[in-house]
Amino acid sequence: MSRIGRMPIPIPNGVKVDINDSLVKVTGPKGCITKRVPSEMDISVAEDKLVVSIPSPTKNSSALSGLTRSLLASMVAGVSEGFAKSLELVGIGYRAELQGTVLQLTLGYSHPIRFELPPGITASVEKQTKITLEGIDKELVGETAAVVRNFRRPEPYKGKGIKYTDETIRRKIGKKGIK
Repeated sequence: MSRIGRMPIPIPNGVKVDINDSLVKVTGPKGCITKRVPSEMDISVAEDKLVVSIPSPTKNSSALSGLTRSLLASMVAGVSEGFAKSLELVGIGYRAELQGTVLQLTLGYSHPIRFELPPGITASVEKQTKITLEGIDKELVGETAAVVRNFRRPEPYKGKGIKYTDETIRRKIGKKGIK
């Protein structure tokens, strides 16, 4: 069994975990997440801790135990604290605005890009150049941030585009005059 899979997940106050066969439902102050886990995993709640165990260890089930434990830990953290990704628009004339659940981006194309936020994701825009995406599902928040980033990926010569706030762009020098 993997080392990560062996570690119990502490359940904070206000979070409730329901287990039906291979369907796990986690409810907390921020919302509710339901996810199906592999059927060969035994999941149990003991003393405010969520424990993942394997009835018959095989190489595949050992690997799945670590994955299952990580997914469950993300679910518990999501309903209690939530997840956020920050994006930054770099470039002259690049801006974003939020109109209800539609994120409108002006990125130097001939038309503005209108992106409908998926259910469960909220966005906020600061100074028209910083977008913060928030939600309880870690996978959905990351996927939405990646989709928004792909509208105009940062390019290495001038650094223009949409980048994660903590991302550094490796810059290239470009053409130089030869004398």
